[in-house]
Amino acid sequence: MGRLEGKVAVITGGASGIGEASVRLFAAEGAEMVVADVQDERGGRLASELGAEYVHADVTREEDVEAAVFHAVDVFGRLDCMFNNAGVAGAVGPIESVTVEAFDRTVSVLLRGVFLGVKHAAPVMRAQGGGSIVNTASVAAVRTGYGNHVYSAAKAGVVQLTRSVAMELGEDNVRVNCVLPGFIPTPMIARARGVPLGEADGKLDVIAEAFRDAQPIRRPGHPDDVAKAALWLASDDSGFVNGHALVVDGGVSGGRMWSDYQHAVEGLERKLGLRG
Repeated sequence: MGRLEGKVAVITGGASGIGEASVRLFAAEGAEMVVADVQDERGGRLASELGAEYVHADVTREEDVEAAVFHAVDVFGRLDCMFNNAGVAGAVGPIESVTVEAFDRTVSVLLRGVFLGVKHAAPVMRAQGGGSIVNTASVAAVRTGYGNHVYSAAKAGVVQLTRSVAMELGEDNVRVNCVLPGFIPTPMIARARGVPLGEADGKLDVIAEAFRDAQPIRRPGHPDDVAKAALWLASDDSGFVNGHALVVDGGVSGGRMWSDYQHAVEGLERKLGLRG
């Protein structure tokens, strides 16, 4: 029996990257799935393959997010997990080059989109006596230098929104937690650097190689790594976990790697004449 047997989940940004990996894993664990995305062809194809439902959902539009939640309830009668995962890399470049329009777009997807998902899942879960809301944040929320300025600020907002709402909804047996991925090769990363949408998947091996040595665990992260963490938070296995920010980053947010520290110490010792 799967860990989500008998449960219903909505995953935003479910057509690719971490979202797609989570859709596949949740379905394999027994969940009835609603895939919500703006990539209609890709999302529809995934849903058809898995026997899931697909809805077009731009998470910056309240009516779209509300409709995705209502679709789950209309088709399956309930909603047990809302995984607010949709994202963009957003505004890039030095702070003086960021336009107000790029700022607003970034915050609208990354923070407002999560807020809307929480807002509309909450009353359904309260009424049925419980549920799990999972939000995607980032290590950029807790460490500088791991994302663009506005992206980092929006993801920090996701962490604090998660913690704050968890204190409200937890009283009604609705748990709210978030995952903080590290360096995970996804199409979003390629698109943020100008790779056309149709070519982004073909660049994932290049991105993975670039990320291989970025963290103490010397391999790139995989979307499945994050999906497994989200699965745990969605399932009853984490039934006493609420308001938690679960870091999935191979240790990158812990600080300087030991080998880098040792290299720096050796360099200092050479300058002090303690090494040949």
